[in-house]
Amino acid sequence: MHLRCVKCSGSSVALNGGAWVCPNCAARFEIVRGVARFVDSQAYTGSFGFQWNRFAKSQLDSANGTTRSRDTFLEKTGFALEDLRGKRILDAGCGMGRFAEIVAAASAEVHAVDLSVAVDAAHENLDGRGNITFYQADILNLPFAEGTFDYIYSIGVLHHTPNTRRAFERLAPLLRPGGRIAIWVYSTKLRLMIGSEILRPLTSRLPKPLLLELCRIAKPLYHVHRLPVIGLATRALLPTSLNPEPEWRWLDTFDWYSPKYQFKHTNDEVAGWFRDAGLIDSVSLSLPVSMSGRRPN
Repeated sequence: MHLRCVKCSGSSVALNGGAWVCPNCAARFEIVRGVARFVDSQAYTGSFGFQWNRFAKSQLDSANGTTRSRDTFLEKTGFALEDLRGKRILDAGCGMGRFAEIVAAASAEVHAVDLSVAVDAAHENLDGRGNITFYQADILNLPFAEGTFDYIYSIGVLHHTPNTRRAFERLAPLLRPGGRIAIWVYSTKLRLMIGSEILRPLTSRLPKPLLLELCRIAKPLYHVHRLPVIGLATRALLPTSLNPEPEWRWLDTFDWYSPKYQFKHTNDEVAGWFRDAGLIDSVSLSLPVSMSGRRPN
């Protein structure tokens, strides 16, 4: 598979020892600890690097003995695993590799990308599987040529970029004719949790270890949030995850309060992105806002 230079945009890079090298501008993109590095830093995604290295295996099906990540993948993409066999797949925002594991097990060729050092946790979790390649790269400037992938998915990632729509628009052209893309982004309904809308500009600036400890409050608040009347009020004013598993609840709450960017969207808005990108056969899936579509043949 050909990769493109993210520095001079367009030139193909060549693998030379332990690096991808651009013959045009001489840029070098080193392969470090099994990951091809196409960025110099995590930029705005440091909270995710911290989070997914701290909780590297919590949501990995093979580690926790459940099918929760598999079930989430199927629900939020609408893809059939048997259709992925032998196909080239882009995981746009792989985190610690929970979904890449599912797709790799379906015998697909997986290309797992993350801007944060969460990709190192993904590599450690999934290293040794011959059908996954790992990249630290920016979704807004990926090292892939147009028409590269049969399937693309991005679950819970694009709304954490500086511009959700622009990030989506960078992914759609990477599909081959007939290829499918599926995304899941936060719904505007989450704005009803007014406490987090007010607090997150502050909490996202806190030192990550401190914020993680503060998010332990998710464990006892779970029982309060489930009470009638008072539960609705506390959920709006100080929202925390309602995940029944305590560690996932703690993790999910940190995930809510820590990112620099956290945009919310409507189904109609996202459907418009799919239309404007020239995608067809778009399907709104069961969870808002989750949608898939196909590039015409």
